[in-house]
Amino acid sequence: MATIERFKMSTSERSRRVFSKAFKVKKVKEIEQKKVTIAQVSRAYEVSLRSIHNWINKYGSEKEKIERVIVEEKSDTALLLKYEKKIAELERLVGQKQVLIDFQAKMIELAEKEYRIDIKKKSQD
Repeated sequence: MATIERFKMSTSERSRRVFSKAFKVKKVKEIEQKKVTIAQVSRAYEVSLRSIHNWINKYGSEKEKIERVIVEEKSDTALLLKYEKKIAELERLVGQKQVLIDFQAKMIELAEKEYRIDIKKKSQD
């Protein structure tokens, strides 16, 4: 590993540096082989930890293993669709019951007018 003094640069000089792909691959291999740590590379070359992690994600041999598959018994979407169907069914039933109640109320009203009697129970005041 090169000495730190060889790569010492000011912030403005560092921001314009571009490391070659070969250099990044070499450093990633060293990290994967446990020859150096991410922190050591970061300090030695004055590179941010985030940049080194990006190199590892891009050039590392483990990058293919990063993908995860999540299998759910019942997905949230399926449950949501199930509940939306249930809500729609219940709303339909409530609507039907309301039509029936309105019909019965109208029939009582018409019967009261036709027969001139109180069918509805009056609350006692």
